[in-house]
Amino acid sequence: MAKHQFQTEIGQLLKLMTHSLYSNKEIFIRELVSNSSDALDKFNYLSLTDEKYKEENWSGKVSIKLDKEDNSLTIADNGIGMNEADLMDHLGTIAKSGTKAFVENLTGDAKKDSNLIGQFGVGFYSVFMVAEHVDVISKKAGEEQAYMFSTDGTGEYEVKPVTKEEHGTIIYIKLKEDEKEFLDKRKIEGVVRKYSNHIAYPIVLNYVQEETEGEGDDKITKMVNKSEQINAATALWTLSKSELKEEDYVEFYKTLTHADDEPLAYLHNRVEGANEFTTLFYVPKKAPMDMYRSDYEAGVKLYVKRVFITDDSKELLPVYLRFVKGIIDSEDLPLNVSRELLQENRILANIKQNSTKKILQSIKKLSAEDAVTFTSQYNRMIKEGIYTDMVNQDLLLDIVKYKSSAEEGLVSFEEYISRGDSEKKEIYYIVGDNEKVLRNSPLLEAYKKANIEVLIMDDREVDELVTPMIGEYREWSLSDITVTDAPDSKTKEEKEEISKEFKSLTDKIKEVLGEEVKEVKISTRLTSSPSCVLKDTSDPMASMAALFAQIGQSMPEIKLVLEINPDHEMIKKLDGLSDESLFADIAWILLDSAKLSEGLEPKDKSAFVARIASLATKAL
Repeated sequence: MAKHQFQTEIGQLLKLMTHSLYSNKEIFIRELVSNSSDALDKFNYLSLTDEKYKEENWSGKVSIKLDKEDNSLTIADNGIGMNEADLMDHLGTIAKSGTKAFVENLTGDAKKDSNLIGQFGVGFYSVFMVAEHVDVISKKAGEEQAYMFSTDGTGEYEVKPVTKEEHGTIIYIKLKEDEKEFLDKRKIEGVVRKYSNHIAYPIVLNYVQEETEGEGDDKITKMVNKSEQINAATALWTLSKSELKEEDYVEFYKTLTHADDEPLAYLHNRVEGANEFTTLFYVPKKAPMDMYRSDYEAGVKLYVKRVFITDDSKELLPVYLRFVKGIIDSEDLPLNVSRELLQENRILANIKQNSTKKILQSIKKLSAEDAVTFTSQYNRMIKEGIYTDMVNQDLLLDIVKYKSSAEEGLVSFEEYISRGDSEKKEIYYIVGDNEKVLRNSPLLEAYKKANIEVLIMDDREVDELVTPMIGEYREWSLSDITVTDAPDSKTKEEKEEISKEFKSLTDKIKEVLGEEVKEVKISTRLTSSPSCVLKDTSDPMASMAALFAQIGQSMPEIKLVLEINPDHEMIKKLDGLSDESLFADIAWILLDSAKLSEGLEPKDKSAFVARIASLATKAL
């Protein structure tokens, strides 16, 4: 019998489970029962769709056996089972997407770390919180040979062939001496009813109970084997909402997702008509850690007439709702629906659209406190939806939020227009990488002076791509302040007069800077800064920036316009400066410092530093 070393991440995980103490050790029962339920679902589907797996009297169940004499707990099922390769892949390595991140996200805080259990498909290993030794005996449906996986959780495991009559899995758990509470009948009943009451298969508890027969001298005490079902065994989503309490939904969520916290929101709907289906969706409080991975795991299970079909289809909801967990149960789809049919099926397309709309409406109705939590976790996903889902874009625009120059926290478009200029109907925004840089941008000065709110969009990678395609919200146009004329109180004639007055200065600065700028002109948007840079509204390349981003191409360099503030003391002194060398240094500093104010870099950093040093020396 060959010995094998656990994968590195599993070794670290086992060490965590073996040597850490958790207040909720009982979750190992939830995890193992949930795994058994999944195995039963998979075999049930095969037995209904594939002649090779049909069994006349098959009825799925989970059995839990308590053995106080042996100090052991056994959890068994007659589901699909595992062969040798499955045991090594599923138990000897972490195969699930993103699971390596489990170890990377460990905090050292036992309570916090225990909440991670199951999020990455590592729920089986929670057994080592209570186990001294574990044997997993399994036989895969349709195969002859059974195998046993054995480990004490110290870094090695063994796999060997054994004899087993039925397909399915038996998990024999030799408990640690101080974990005898898990041999108590009432304890197990309580844990199962708390976490697994609505597992759709019977969970049967087998135990030995002392019973007395007869009276007086004929009185006999004997140990009797008992067996009783300890769960409701009714799929929760099939019950009417009036039959369920909030705690029922919460505990089902914990079983479904392996989470230990409550969901942020849930919605349970039954639709009747041309298509009949039931949905139960949850929005987790925390975003899944694999949400931005291309190989993320889908969070929705598909059933047909209560028969489990798949839990790995990414076609059930739009990709941007990949954080949603839940169930879709259709009355109309065929049991043998294939992956290819799922992508094209008109019934499923109707379910998908109906579900998407219901989910977004539910998110829109979140309380103010819950909306803050949602936005902190999923705002980027909503922006992704704005870009990809034209059908539901209006709902998504109601949900998305941004930072603002007017207040702390995040604001919606609806909040913005409630205090905006209803005649101009403009939603002003600025896009960049750094919130602090954006808030201090010289381009905001005129808007602050005019008391006009500007949305601060500091996720350039997404905002620069998504925002231009929004166009407008409820007839309010979105305007990028880097390409929009700033508000000011001067008339057209006054602007022309100032431009004439400083024309020789702007021409001279342009001569010094040459091709580094497209134009140098007098600014009406600045109040305290000497200069700023912005895109030319007439430059066709500036308007094509979003298009280049959409097709994944790098944007050709756009020459910027340099604006100078005629009221700034520096500009006034520069206008009468006769020292050509000093004039050139200040002209370049005006350009480079304006770039820095917008989060851009000077073209020649060394030259910029040298000019600053030179000016500082002259000032001393």
